[in-house]
Amino acid sequence: MAYTATTTHGGTNLFARIAEFAAKVKEAYTLRAEYNRTYSELQGLTDRELNDIGVRRCDIKDIAQEHVYCS
Repeated sequence: MAYTATTTHGGTNLFARIAEFAAKVKEAYTLRAEYNRTYSELQGLTDRELNDIGVRRCDIKDIAQEHVYCS
């Protein structure tokens, strides 16, 4: 008795998979740029300005990450 293993890629060809990969890379790059911008803007505020908006300096990384990746 012989068994054969077949794999399919959902009917997408190589060029479609490459285009999808490129789109995902572009989206990741865009999200990272937004994270860096948010982080830099918050990091550039003085301690008094951060206190006025209720943000601790040690929370800037978490706030930037939540803003970009969780919204």
